[in-house]
Amino acid sequence: MTTASPSSAAQAARTALAQRLVGLRKDAGLKSFEVANRCGWHKSKTSRIENGRALPSDADIRAWCHACDADEHTADLIAASRTADEMYQEWRRLHRNGIATAQKAAVPLYQRTGLFRVYCSNVIPGLLQTHPYATALLSTISTFQGTPDDAADAATARLERSRVIYDGRHRFVLLAEEAVLRYRIGDPGVMAGQLGKLLELMSLPSVAFGIIPLTATRHIWPLETFMVFDTDRVLVETLTAEIAVTRPTEIATYAKAFGELQQLAVFGAPARTLILTAIDALE
Repeated sequence: MTTASPSSAAQAARTALAQRLVGLRKDAGLKSFEVANRCGWHKSKTSRIENGRALPSDADIRAWCHACDADEHTADLIAASRTADEMYQEWRRLHRNGIATAQKAAVPLYQRTGLFRVYCSNVIPGLLQTHPYATALLSTISTFQGTPDDAADAATARLERSRVIYDGRHRFVLLAEEAVLRYRIGDPGVMAGQLGKLLELMSLPSVAFGIIPLTATRHIWPLETFMVFDTDRVLVETLTAEIAVTRPTEIATYAKAFGELQQLAVFGAPARTLILTAIDALE
């Protein structure tokens, strides 16, 4: 079992699944401890599942349905459980075999998205990263997480995923806090190359790259990094997990936040000036 997510959308999915399992138990005329006994569990496990505090595994759901003489519901409930699980994925779990696999898994989502809206408060947006910068960043992440360090391969996969920026079928609005230009990911040479790449990519007709100056008067505070894919999905990056937001009201909230952050950003010549100033500061 995995611990319940702090995301409201993910928690709502877990709660809905828990309610369906409770319904099966009640339809079977069983008490919680009776389900636990039939499944060979401690009663506290049944309680955690029913309260939405733990997500049952596929095997747990099979055992629960069998205990309630409701095997015909197993496949549907397993599908619902996997959907809920996909909403909240711990980085250590995603990266347990290295980061490259996770980068490749996102390719279909990137290919089908028409409009990307990306806000980064901590690093250069992944779509704009160079191979050396991505390698340095992903190696640091692997070390912190204690997962296999395949940073070079993962960086290659990230750049392959980012090729959508060149094919002309997508639009990109990318925002970054000015501090991101100064955070040293890699040595000064890596940073100089990365900042130079920003100057190149922001000239693409499909790309609008904005920087929120340190001196901007804030009417919205710096947020966690997030990406809005069309109007269907938002991916939010926290220290421990990637959260997929699919509830329309939550997507609308992130879209609103992005719009307000975009109003703070500078584009074009003013943004180039901030990048060139950051390059000069490397010397």
